[in-house]
This record gives sequence, structure tokens and C-alpha cells, in this order.
Amino acid sequence: MLDFAIFAVTFVIILVGAVLYLYPSSRRASGIPGLNPTDEKDGNLQDIVNRGSLHEFLVSLHQEFGSVASFWFGGRPVVSLGSVDQLRQHINPNHTTDSFETMLKSLLGYQSGMGGGASETMIRKKLYESAINNTLRNSFPLVLKLVEELVGKWKSIPEDQHTPLCAHLLGLAMKTVTQLALGERFNDDAEVISFRKNHDAIWSEIGKGYLDGSLEKSSSRKGHYEKALSEMESVLLSVAKERKAHKKQTVFVDTLLQSSLTERQVSTDEVSHSVCIWALHFLSTSEEVQDKLYQEVTEVLGSDPVSLDKIPQLRYCQQVLNETVRTAKLTPIAARLQEVEGKVDQHIIPKETLVIYALGVVLQDSNTWSAPYRFDPDRFVEESVEKSFCLLGFSGNQTCPELSFAYTVATVLLSTIARQLKLHKLKGQVMDVRSGSSLKTTGGQKS
Repeated sequence: MLDFAIFAVTFVIILVGAVLYLYPSSRRASGIPGLNPTDEKDGNLQDIVNRGSLHEFLVSLHQEFGSVASFWFGGRPVVSLGSVDQLRQHINPNHTTDSFETMLKSLLGYQSGMGGGASETMIRKKLYESAINNTLRNSFPLVLKLVEELVGKWKSIPEDQHTPLCAHLLGLAMKTVTQLALGERFNDDAEVISFRKNHDAIWSEIGKGYLDGSLEKSSSRKGHYEKALSEMESVLLSVAKERKAHKKQTVFVDTLLQSSLTERQVSTDEVSHSVCIWALHFLSTSEEVQDKLYQEVTEVLGSDPVSLDKIPQLRYCQQVLNETVRTAKLTPIAARLQEVEGKVDQHIIPKETLVIYALGVVLQDSNTWSAPYRFDPDRFVEESVEKSFCLLGFSGNQTCPELSFAYTVATVLLSTIARQLKLHKLKGQVMDVRSGSSLKTTGGQKS
């Protein structure tokens, strides 16, 4: 009888253990505070979908569980860090990993043909930085020309007429990026429009269709996505062929082709557009900031147009752009794959855990930023604020090449506008903010 009792108790323990293992709804990620899975297969995916975006989900997650929190994506645990202190503690030798590629690989099952680990990632990053810097040096007059054409167009619009900044700045971003990145082919507006159309179709599905599984359930959407992907690949292959025959390296893709790295999709237009539109939005809300910007531009440039070598001297303009990125939470999420076991506070993060940096939460954390929801470029005068911003990868050596490019385009735009126009917020305007891989707005200002 005793033997049977021991057997029965042992069997129950084993059974409970099996249930806990097979049904993760009763587990938490590595003992870190957070959500239990709401679905055996999808984890907390439906919770993310219900919140509208991963960013909004992370905001609610950290509000409930604190600065270190966990959730489940499918059958795997994810740890999210939501404060500067926790990010500073995070031990991860794989800090050079491309964050967006990490997200795709870990969450979407995406596999890149460009593996190689951290060392190759660093080489690729340096290559991209070099390519962007060379392209800007060679083609800076084109950036200035495109900006001056746009500002000239705005000046011709009657003062009381609404200026659709989102549409105009999207056009500027697309023209700048495609012409500088891919060459003369995109001097044709029809090519730019077609490229943007396919770009939007692809990225909208990557951002949503794969996450919630809706793409596979809709044959029409999947067909539209695959058609856009095929056309995009065809264009890029055609550009590659054209540029290989071009002896002089003058655009971004030339350097990538020279180094046999042609798989990176150029998404810099989205970053440039977002930085520009949000910067102009915030400028339109403050005459004081516009006046300070005008004063700096006049002192540094005089009557000359902005030049690449003068941009570092426009310190206040840099502060405006930093505060734009912070206040608008332009990059709300980054990710790292924990290559070795790490520790944050008292929490152990196991090897191979996906660690999300909830930057959208961190950028408006009142423990780090005074009056976090207020647009205040002067906050970046303080060294501690600048250090926190650098830690998050938005300035200094950790800045991604795409953001550096966007800052250059935005600086040209702001320095040109400051001397020619005054921006005013449109009365009754309602901002429509959408969360995705970046935060977007629709609307406009009057210039």
C-alpha cells in the first residue's frame, strides 16, 4: 500500500510537471515578473494585437510589472527592459547585432542570408556608415537642391493655405534616398512613386500581416504582397546591373556591390521622413525654438547655404533633432539576443532569450527625463541627458547609419526653413499617431 502511495504521489508530480511544461500558460519567463501566455501556441500574441502595436503593449506591460517584465511570443519567453538603469546593466556581448534583424529572426522566423555573428555585423555596419558618408560627400549638392526646391514651393503657397507637410516630406525623403542610394534612375518621379508603393506594401505586411497571421489567411493580400516583393527585387537587381557597369562609385549601392553585400533593403526613407515631419511639427508649436534656430543658423552660416562641414557647428539644431526623436519616440523598440546568461537587477536572463529594449517607454520615463512629455531642446545642454541618449543608440558612436543620414537631411531642411519661413500649427489640427516599427503621424502645418 505504501509503495502504491509513493507511486501515486510520484506520478502526480510528474504529471503536474508535464502539464507545466507542455502548457506554458502556467509559467512565467525565467521567474521574471510578467504575463503568463494566454494561448498555448501563440503566447501573448493576441494581447499584442489587441493593444494595437507592440509598443502600446510594452507600455501597458511595464506599467503593470515594472521596468523588467516578461511575456511570451509563441512558445518562447521574451524579456523587456523599460528604463535606462536596466539597459545600462544589461550584460550582452552581442551588442553589435542589428536590432531589427534580431526582431525579424526571433519573432517572425525570418532568416537572413548574411549571418556571421557579431564580428561580421560590425564589419557590415562600418561598411554602411562608410557608404552613407561617401554618398553624402559626393551628393550633398543634390540634397540641398531637393530641399531648396521644396521650400521654394512652400513659399509660393498663399500664407492662409494649408500645406500638406506629410505628403510633401514623404516625397522629399523618397527622392533623396532613392537618388542618393540607387542612382540616376530615380530622377524619374514615376520610378520613385512605384518604388514607394511596393515598399509600403511589403513593410505593412511585415509589420502586421506576419505578426497576427492575417497575411496567410487572405489570398488577395498575400498575392499583393508577393507581387510587390517580386517587383521590388526586379528593380533592385536591375539597379545592381546598371551600377556594376558604372565605373565611378558615387551612390550608396555602389559600395555595397563592390563589397558583395547587396541584400540590405534600404529603409532610410522612412527614418528621414519621420524625423523631418516630427521636427517641423514640434517647431510649429514653438516660436521660441524657431527663433533660437534662426539665430544659430544666421551666426554659423551667414548668408551661405548649409554645407556638410558646417553641420557639426549647428549644435542647437542637433538638440532640436535629438528632442524630436525623444519626444516622438521615433524608434520605440530595439532588440538583442542574449548570447550568454545575463543578469539585470536580481533577475537572471537565460542564454538565447530575446531581450527587447522598450525605447518608447524609456524615452518618456520621468525618472530619466524631467517633464518627459514636453518638447524642450534645451534639456540636451546637460551632459547627463546626452549620455542617456547616447546609451539608447540615438547619438554618438552607437547611432545607426540610417539615423545619421536622416539627421543630415533634416538639418539641411531646418536650416533652410529657418531663414525663409515661419511655421504655424494648423488650428483645430488633430494628430493621428500610429505605432509600428516607428511612430508615424498624419496631418499638416501651415508655413
